[in-house]
Amino acid sequence: MINELAKEIHQNNVKKGFYEDEKNIGEMLALIHSEVSEALEADRKGFYVPIENRIDWLNDLESDSEFKSDFTELVKDTFEDELADIMIRVMDLAAHKEINLEEHIKGKLRYNKMREYKHGKRY
Repeated sequence: MINELAKEIHQNNVKKGFYEDEKNIGEMLALIHSEVSEALEADRKGFYVPIENRIDWLNDLESDSEFKSDFTELVKDTFEDELADIMIRVMDLAAHKEINLEEHIKGKLRYNKMREYKHGKRY
């Protein structure tokens, strides 16, 4: 599932012109970091999707124009939106580098389960 979503994200980014020039990994990582900073700012400002407007119903809208309008009004630039941007950028990078992200996540989860409390650190 993760790899399929990463591939879809990457294909869309190629289609939208983000791969016309050779990609610089440092730049791609910096853009991930910028999304993390935007998530921090959204949290600091209290910009969250109101609980009654969670996105599941929004994704079911058939009209693209209605979806775009409602998304812009209710979701755009919220903490949740920025977390999604982080994941989109990470998954795009993984697909670009042909990394099997799903298996790497599974491996890392397994490894982390074997680590000590707080991985031996204070925090």
